[in-house]
Amino acid sequence: MLEYLEHPQVLADLYWMGSDNLRGGPQSEEPGNQQERLVTLGWVIGFVDGEGCFSIGLVRQPDRPGRKGYRTGYQVSHDFRVTQGAKSIQSLQALKVYFGVGKIYPNRRKDNHREDMYAYAVHRRADIQSVIVPFFRCNPLRTAKQLDFEKFSRCLERIDRGEHLTREGLAKILEIAQTMNRQVPRNDVIRILRGHTSDIPSKG
Repeated sequence: MLEYLEHPQVLADLYWMGSDNLRGGPQSEEPGNQQERLVTLGWVIGFVDGEGCFSIGLVRQPDRPGRKGYRTGYQVSHDFRVTQGAKSIQSLQALKVYFGVGKIYPNRRKDNHREDMYAYAVHRRADIQSVIVPFFRCNPLRTAKQLDFEKFSRCLERIDRGEHLTREGLAKILEIAQTMNRQVPRNDVIRILRGHTSDIPSKG
């Protein structure tokens, strides 16, 4: 898969598709071009299937001197990310152009060969909702990662309704999120949000 994505012609197709096709711009109806688009689209889906991730995160943000914290004591985050080693960064650059949103960041970890890692990531909710979610609804993933995407979308819908601004609403979002991507269970935070356990800041 990766070798295909790194082929110069495929990268060129990705750049071309990103400029028009994804956002509904002019498209050639010639059969050859249509077939090329379908092949490239399939590899974009396969690439994300193998290397992508949809995640919902949580950061503790209580009141502190000089700064008002979040109403629930926590900030929720949303993230679409595809990670690759430095030698394959062109593939991430092509995805960035293809989708037209997001950024490429150095990743702090290294792979088994000690190669530097990079991530193409989309954090901004408006970008996720206007580009990423519609794309994968129209072009479903082919592995169990599709289920993670569906849960991710459900969490975003709840966030859109403002449920993350209440403790009970945030607890429901976390109950969905903790079943994604083999995440560590957040039962301790869920109990705190529902008032079953005192909210004592951790040391350190």
